[in-house]
Amino acid sequence: MGEPLIKMKPFELVCGKYKISLGKKTSIMGILNVTPDSFSDGGKFDSFENAISHAKQMIEDGAGIIDIGGESTRPFADPVSADDEAKRVVPVIEKLAAEISVPISIDTSKASVAKKAIEAGASIVNDVSAMRDPDMPGVIKESGLPVILMHMKGNPSTMQIRPEYDDAVTEIKDYLKDAVERSVSFGIDRSKIVVDPGIGFGKSIEHNLAIIKRFDEFLETGVPVLLGSSRKSFIQKILGIDSPEDSIAETGTQATVAAAVLKGAHIVRVHNVKGTKATIDIIDSIRNVG
Repeated sequence: MGEPLIKMKPFELVCGKYKISLGKKTSIMGILNVTPDSFSDGGKFDSFENAISHAKQMIEDGAGIIDIGGESTRPFADPVSADDEAKRVVPVIEKLAAEISVPISIDTSKASVAKKAIEAGASIVNDVSAMRDPDMPGVIKESGLPVILMHMKGNPSTMQIRPEYDDAVTEIKDYLKDAVERSVSFGIDRSKIVVDPGIGFGKSIEHNLAIIKRFDEFLETGVPVLLGSSRKSFIQKILGIDSPEDSIAETGTQATVAAAVLKGAHIVRVHNVKGTKATIDIIDSIRNVG
């Protein structure tokens, strides 16, 4: 199960002109949903001006990466066409890439969207499907940029219909190990790969809690590991609240962040960057003392 306090293995993630040092400090990825139907903040930032302003505020609050998504991956979400998704994200990426000094991640499972986003200035691809699109490996290899491979059981329209595992953590870890090796076989450099166990993507409350409790086991993949627990529904269910934007839900999110950082998380993907930075500053200080 590992020790309760984990020293992160250091990595340097080269994202085009940017370099992210992972190891001594946990990096914060700020979520920017330019969708009308995101589970947490749908519609808030789907206007161009609001999206740009919010991204800049997250950077001021401590985000080291801005993750932009144009298709909701909430449970039972309807799919969005590649053209519509690209129309949502590309103008925002173009504007931000010219004005900010941190890398932009494109949150998509579509190779055509990833390609357009990279051309617009994105320097990381965050693929919740772990490159199920057969064209995605080629896009990643050609770009030379990092890719985040996430575990998802099924797809957003089916993933929360009675998800079952014999041992969730072991099965997810093995899936991610295979995803890393498959990516390397496509010619993608191992140093360009990050994995994400996919909190809430085809997992029950118990599965999500086990992932966080045993988060250090995902370090066995040999690449940086990302946590994406922010405002997920399992937190609301545990705490008995209805809204992901409830202040108590945010407290629950910070508890999951603290637990995963203590277990070696390299990157945390969150909505509330300012609060997360405070949590991480304390946890990283504890972890790195002595």
